Amino acid sequence: VHRTSLPTLVPIMIGSTSSSTERSLAKILAPYLSDPTNAFVISSDFAHWGTRFGYTYYAASSGNPTLLSRSSKSPKDPEIHESIRQVDFESIAACESGSHEGWGKELRRTGNTVCGQHPIGVMLAMMEEVGVGEEGRFKFVRYERSSLVKSIGESSVSYASAFAVI
Repeated sequence: VHRTSLPTLVPIMIGSTSSSTERSLAKILAPYLSDPTNAFVISSDFAHWGTRFGYTYYAASSGNPTLLSRSSKSPKDPEIHESIRQVDFESIAACESGSHEGWGKELRRTGNTVCGQHPIGVMLAMMEEVGVGEEGRFKFVRYERSSLVKSIGESSVSYASAFAVI
């Protein structure tokens, strides 16, 4: 048997679920998070923006956010890709806060289409469960978008990389 110093990866699939289920799963998994021989890897894209994804939230420089439609004139203040970035960074800040509740509130506020929102929610709830404190919170290290959307007919997927050492 070949030994390695890397932990065994155990895949866990978490689909669309509720905040209370995220907390229940966190209670079950928290002892594994407390064990330094374990590692958790969570994968998720961030915003899937565009009419083809059914998500066109736009945060204007002034006034209330709106959902753009196919017939909307392409806004310029800010350009759409800057609004996408702003919304993503608000979601990133909510994740970095370490608050499971704050993460959920932010996603409900904007409807941001973070496809791995529930696995991230479980991890945030686990971190709260074991009391990781500020030093163990997620730290985001990179952010990219598949395109810089300028008109309503375009689309984009956002990607963000983060880590946490517990």
